[in-house]
Amino acid sequence: MTPDTSHHPAAALITDGSPSYSTSERDRRWDLARTFMQREGLDALLVYGEHEDVGPAPFAYDTWFSNGRAGTTIVLPRHGEPLSLFPMEMFTKDHLESARRGDPSWIRPACIRSSRDSRAIVDTLHELGLTQSIIGVIGLDPYPPWYPEGIIPYRMWNAVLDELPAATFRPVGMAFSQLIMALGDEEVGIVRHSAAIGDAMVRAMVEAAAPGVLESEVYAAGMAAGYLQGTTPAAMHFWSGPAPLASGLPPWSYRPQNVRILQDGDVISAEVFSNVGGRHSQHQATISLGEPHAELLRAEQIAREAYEAGLDALRPGRTFGEVVDTIRAPYLNADGWEFGPSIHTLNPMIAASGFPREASRTMVGADAYPPEVDRPTMASDMELVSGMTFALEPNYAYGKHLAYLGGTVIVGDDDPLELNPYTAQILRATGTQR
Repeated sequence: MTPDTSHHPAAALITDGSPSYSTSERDRRWDLARTFMQREGLDALLVYGEHEDVGPAPFAYDTWFSNGRAGTTIVLPRHGEPLSLFPMEMFTKDHLESARRGDPSWIRPACIRSSRDSRAIVDTLHELGLTQSIIGVIGLDPYPPWYPEGIIPYRMWNAVLDELPAATFRPVGMAFSQLIMALGDEEVGIVRHSAAIGDAMVRAMVEAAAPGVLESEVYAAGMAAGYLQGTTPAAMHFWSGPAPLASGLPPWSYRPQNVRILQDGDVISAEVFSNVGGRHSQHQATISLGEPHAELLRAEQIAREAYEAGLDALRPGRTFGEVVDTIRAPYLNADGWEFGPSIHTLNPMIAASGFPREASRTMVGADAYPPEVDRPTMASDMELVSGMTFALEPNYAYGKHLAYLGGTVIVGDDDPLELNPYTAQILRATGTQR
C-alpha cells in the first residue's frame, strides 16, 4: 500500500519523476576535465574522495566524475575513461544491483578496481602507463575549514611517492574547483530541485515549532521533509533559546544530555542542508516563537540590507572579494556586530567571506577562551561567472540577538537566480503550543 503523504508539508514537491543527469552531462564533465588536463600539461587526474557519511561541504569530487556513491578514488587519463577505485566490496555489490535495475551508471564494471589503498593507486598508475607522467592531484590542496592542509592520508601518500619516484604529482584542486563551479544546465536544474526541498524542510520546522515542543521534534520534522523527497540531507545545525549565539549540531546529538523544550519567546537558529545528486543548497532559518525581540528586528533589518546588497553584487565579472565588501557595507554604519561569514561558495565550497575577531570578543564569557584571529576572505580574487552557486547568508547581531538569514543564489547571465527568498527573513513559528 502506498502511504498517504498528502498532509505532509513537503508533499507538494513529489512528482512522477525527479530530475536526473543524462549522458550528455557525463560527456560535458569528462570533456571539461580533459580540456583542463591539456591546458595544465597533465597526463592524468587522481581524485581522492571523502567517505560518504560526512556532513555539509563534503570533499566529494569523485562523484563529479562518477555520478555514483561517494568515497572512491578516481584516476582519469587524458585519453580514456575514468577508473574508479572502490573502498570495499559492498560498493561493487551496490553498483551491480543498480545495473540490474537499469539505473544510470557512468563507470563501467571493467573500469572498477576493488581497493583504493596506496597499493591499488600504484598498480592503477602502472596499468595506465603513468609511472613517469605528470599527474594532477585533487586532495592535496587545503580545503578549509575541515582540511586546512589537504585530505589525502599522510601514510598513503608517502607510499605512493616512494613507489613512483619518476612520476610528477601536482596539486590542482583549487584550479579544478573553480573550473567546475560554473554549473551546466542540468546541474542548475538539480540545484533548483535541492533548493525547493530545503524550503520544504524549513516550512516543516516552522509548522512544528511551538512552546512545549521538544527541539528534536522540530529537527525531525525538517529532516523528514527532506527524506520524503528521496534525499538524505546532511545533519542540520540547530540551536534554540531566548537568544542563541551558536552555529552547529544540537549538543544532544553528540553528547548524552536532555533535549531542550522550546519556550515562548525562543528563537530557533538553524542551518539546513539539502543535497540532490551531489549538488547542494543551503538555507539559514531564524524562527521566532512569538513576537521577535526589538533587538532581533533591528538585526534583521541590517542583515536584510546586506542580503539585498549581495543579490545586486552577484553578477558575472565581479570578484568574490568585491561581493564580500558590498555585502558587508551595511555593517559599517551599524552599531552591532557580525557573527560569522556572510557568504560562501557551494558546489564546491572553496571561498568564504572573512569576518573580524571582534565578533568573538563581544560574547559574554569569550575572554576565558584563547583569542581568535581575523578571518580573511578566502579566494577573494576569484572572478564570478554564470552558473556559480553561493550560500548568501548575511548575519548581524545586536547584543545577544542574532539574525541569520538567506539561502542559495545562482549567478545568472545578468540577474542572479534567488532560489530561497523564504528564508531571507525572520520566520514565525506556527505550531500548536503544548
